Amino acid sequence: PNLLIYFVFTIIPVVFSLVLAFTDWNFVSGLKGLKFIGLENFLSLPKDSWFTRSLRNNLIFSLVVPASMAMGLFCALLLNNFAYLRPLLRSMIFMPYISSAVAVAVVWLVIFHPTSGPVNSFLMSIGIESPPRWTGTATWALPTVMIVSLWGGLGYDMMIYLAGLQGIPKELYEAAEIDGATNVRSFLHITFPLLWPTTFFLLVTGIIGSFKVFALINVMTQGGPGTATTMLAFYVYRAGFVFYRMGYASAVAWVLMVLVFFITLLQTWGQRRIAEYQ
Repeated sequence: PNLLIYFVFTIIPVVFSLVLAFTDWNFVSGLKGLKFIGLENFLSLPKDSWFTRSLRNNLIFSLVVPASMAMGLFCALLLNNFAYLRPLLRSMIFMPYISSAVAVAVVWLVIFHPTSGPVNSFLMSIGIESPPRWTGTATWALPTVMIVSLWGGLGYDMMIYLAGLQGIPKELYEAAEIDGATNVRSFLHITFPLLWPTTFFLLVTGIIGSFKVFALINVMTQGGPGTATTMLAFYVYRAGFVFYRMGYASAVAWVLMVLVFFITLLQTWGQRRIAEYQ
């Protein structure tokens, strides 16, 4: 039964979307409206400014991943070595990750409200007369969404790194201390190399996740202003369910899949080279 459900709700839709990528279809007209157009959808993508801008935005948005990993590692190190009330702090930092993405987006919309939000109220209180309008301007909209995404994903990276840190044998640090190694040298030569499998896992899953971001965009900006925050996943939805171009949306989705696949292959190749070097 489980295999049947997986086949019906996953395999068939994937195959059907591949077929649709070679068609021009408005699903309102039913299956009779299917029109085979070959590679036209794929050939149109480089000329589509919405697609190229969405791809550019996605590449910029993916910078959230290394930033979140660095901050997550920093928090994990603090919690593992120095922090009091460790369970409480761990739960507080992890809470945003398990919260509803829609609820998180709504709360941050209030926080970044251009006139009555606490962020701009604070900025005006310290003498900044014209603070940014955040999601209301093309310049600040994407950085604002990136900040919210960074805040939401930090707890997950911290928890994974914390698990990795607790798996490192303490005897290695004791031996390094006997040999006169400082904390910095212990981190560079013991902690970071032994955390590389954890880092690689977070990097791969983080990059894949950054190309699937949808809820934050849909709630906070609707892809705007203009195309300032339109991502590939949101553009798939927009092309299919707003413009009713299901064939074109399927083509974008398959390009997204191939792009993520090659990024993952590149990361795997890099991981193997680093493992051989180590």
